[in-house]
Amino acid sequence: MNASPPTEVRLRWAPGWVLAFVALWPLPGPAETVLSLGAILALGALAYHRFRGGMTLLSHEAWALTTVLFLSYWLPEVISAPDAINPARAVRESLLDLRYLPFLWLVAIAVADERGRRLTFGGLGVIMAVWTLDALVQAVFDTSPIFFALNELKQLISGKDLCAKPDMAALGRVSGVLGPCNLKLGLVLASLSPFLLYLAAKRFGVVGWCVAAAAVGLVILMAGARAAWITFTLVLVFSGWRLLGWKRLALTFAFGAVSVVALGLGSPQVRERLERTTQALSADTAGMDVALSGRTRIWAAAWCMATRHPVNGVGARGFRKAFPDCDPNAEVEAEWGKGTAYHAHQIVLEVLSETGLIGLLLWLSGAAMAWRAWRFASEAARERARPAMLALAVTVFPFNTHLAFYSSFWGGLTLLLAALYAGSLLASGRVGDTPADAGT
Repeated sequence: MNASPPTEVRLRWAPGWVLAFVALWPLPGPAETVLSLGAILALGALAYHRFRGGMTLLSHEAWALTTVLFLSYWLPEVISAPDAINPARAVRESLLDLRYLPFLWLVAIAVADERGRRLTFGGLGVIMAVWTLDALVQAVFDTSPIFFALNELKQLISGKDLCAKPDMAALGRVSGVLGPCNLKLGLVLASLSPFLLYLAAKRFGVVGWCVAAAAVGLVILMAGARAAWITFTLVLVFSGWRLLGWKRLALTFAFGAVSVVALGLGSPQVRERLERTTQALSADTAGMDVALSGRTRIWAAAWCMATRHPVNGVGARGFRKAFPDCDPNAEVEAEWGKGTAYHAHQIVLEVLSETGLIGLLLWLSGAAMAWRAWRFASEAARERARPAMLALAVTVFPFNTHLAFYSSFWGGLTLLLAALYAGSLLASGRVGDTPADAGT
């Protein structure tokens, strides 16, 4: 018998496909195309390998956890659709999001062996390093080289700019490869920074980790999103203490605090953000709302929606349409200016307002399964999954403000991290599958 054993079945192109999806985030259209094609190719590959050992592409536990995490995200959409404020959109979003399931299987398969994890986790670290350097260049020369090149390419192809009407909020902020029409660079870097920090620590030790942390932290500060500051602080705490120890980590944070103050003195944009944050110390509601850029008003509206539609919410992505009826200060112009609020800016309130108690229970069940898998995993499994675990945990950390988890971009990022976590933690055991490949 010359047939290869089942454990030899591989999708060797899977890591490259995952990295292509992330690298194309500055171009939403091509990135969505890569996601959809990846889902189709994954279904085709799985069907082809089904009778040739394809079930060994992942352990049964990894298949199950990846699917459960997807369902905890997707089922609330479906359940919220029948009586949603905007039922047509709710149904369309839930049907469109079905493509994530086979793509998530592909992502999990990409990190199911040592080679795949090395390529995928290392590749994500390299992409974040390139984006960080690009943003630092923008901070000095006011131009992102990568975004400039992409924009020139877009003009050559279609005669149009990638960003026809920049967001005025981009003035004085580093937007990097995502451009001034998509001010999410700080949040993306903060969420994916564990891959860069683990790669830097693995290759260059403590010095590499410190240099990478300083570079990413500087970009996140200049990008302006204060939610990213909290996210990155969590990353530094939980990745730094194992490498540096508590004493050296405390010294690192002290140095970082001094650097933030110095940057605030020299940067009007950072200083304005710091001043807004200090207004949270004000005892009155108005001061808190100013400090949070109108978030308390949005959160009050989200709670109103949750109480009016407690079972299954107003429908996924129905927040903007339901907001006017729940706006507690409709007659006063909001901190963000004119117009409605698009989402709740907080994960728990988003799930409650858009998908109700049923949706929240489903999300919590997914979180419980993810935690249970971590709790009962071996130390070797935890080590190889640690970068993905940390990235996922800080992205969904509930005591922070958030982007819309039911949007294509942030929802796709979160599900990607969930699949990386499930695939690496519950990887099928293969020869040479050691924890060292995941980082330090």
